[in-house]
Parts: sequence; C-alpha cells; structure tokens
Amino acid sequence: MNTVAISEGNVETGARRIPLLGRAFYGFAALAFVALCIKLAAIWFGGMISAGGHTDSTIEREIVIGNDVLRVPENLIRFGQARRDGIQQRLDLYLRWPELEGYSREARDDFNHAGGAKRILFLSFEPKVLSRDMSARLEPIYSHVIEREAADGPAGLLLYRFSEKSGYVNEQLAVGYGQGTGPFVTRCLEGEMARQSLAACERDVHIGDDLSLTYRFPLELLPEWRTLDPAIIRKARTLLRTDG
Repeated sequence: MNTVAISEGNVETGARRIPLLGRAFYGFAALAFVALCIKLAAIWFGGMISAGGHTDSTIEREIVIGNDVLRVPENLIRFGQARRDGIQQRLDLYLRWPELEGYSREARDDFNHAGGAKRILFLSFEPKVLSRDMSARLEPIYSHVIEREAADGPAGLLLYRFSEKSGYVNEQLAVGYGQGTGPFVTRCLEGEMARQSLAACERDVHIGDDLSLTYRFPLELLPEWRTLDPAIIRKARTLLRTDG
C-alpha cells in the first residue's frame, strides 16, 4: 500500500512538474524575447542619437513657398519637421562643401563638426521682403554705413569696417569684383565670434520667381568666394521648378 501510495505520489508530483517546467520554459522564452526587443530598440535609438536628427534618405519632397516650387531630397533638409510635401513659409537646408551634397553616413563627421570641421553651408529659402538683394544694396545702403578705407582681404576681396552707429556690431563687409554679374557682397563676423561660429559669413540673393536665398558659410571659406557663390546659386536653381 505504501509502495502504491508512494508511486501515485511520485506520479502526481511528476504530473505537477511537467506544467511547471512548461511555464518556466515559456517564462524564459518571454524574457529572451523582451531582452531581444530591448537590444533592437537600443540599436535603433542609438542610430537615431548618432544621426543627431540627420537623415540619409534621398526621397524628394515637393515644397511650395509663395509662387515657387522646390523639389529637395530629404537629406538636404535641415529640420525633420520640414521633410514633408506641401506649403511652407521657409525652408532651411544644409550642404557639404565642395560636394554640395546632403547628409550621408560617410559625411557624418563633417555634418557633426567633428574635430572642428567647418565644411557645412546653411541655405534658407523664403519669400522676398526687400526689393534689393545684398549685392544691389551695396551702393544705396551699405556704402553709407561703412568706413571709406578698405583693407585688403583674401582672393582680391575688399574688407570694410562698419561705422559704430550702423548697428552691425563686430561685423565687416567683404566686397569682391570681377564676377561679371555685379559685386559679391557678404557680411562676416570678426574676431573671436568669427572663430567660434560655424558659419560666420552671410549673403542673400534673389532667386526663382519671388524668393530670397540666404546662405551662410564658414569664414574659412571666404577665400573661395569666386567659386563658392556661383556654385551655391547653381545648386539652388537645380532645386527649383520655377526660376526667374
């Protein structure tokens, strides 16, 4: 009797162990699945963090600003919320010089300014507010707020200091001639502010049907103005589906 009871007890205990082992197996499986999900999520989010808001997608977005239409690859568009089709008031882009290409994994160090790299150009398209662009403002406006004497700058540029009452604090005006399309005119920060800035120089030109293109670039690229300016304008025009 005792033997039978013991046997039955062993059978009953074994019967209980089987579902317990099964539950343990499924528990371990669930934990492994959760761990895998966490690992994949870490990889995905880690990629997002390392990208720093950039994208290497080259899907083209059709963007309307006023009467102008642009088709722009996503990796040229600086801010994520602007990577969509439709009407926008302003569009901000960034490109690497001299390739004039958008973000890619191979170029991420330049876009993240690793090691102090300064090769990124910042472009902004928005409706024209002023009737004259920067080159056309030289004589009627800038000539009245700069000092008469100019210093020699890189690559044939003339560097003018702004008068104290001009409102352009710690800035200088760089003017270049000989391009055949009017003077090259840009405002640049001076001194420590220029050294710390990723894009110390700013220039605007009229483009398209009714757009103003403002582009900013590192002071270190100022000596390349003869190739920089026409290259940026040509690149901008390739993005336009309307161009005046």
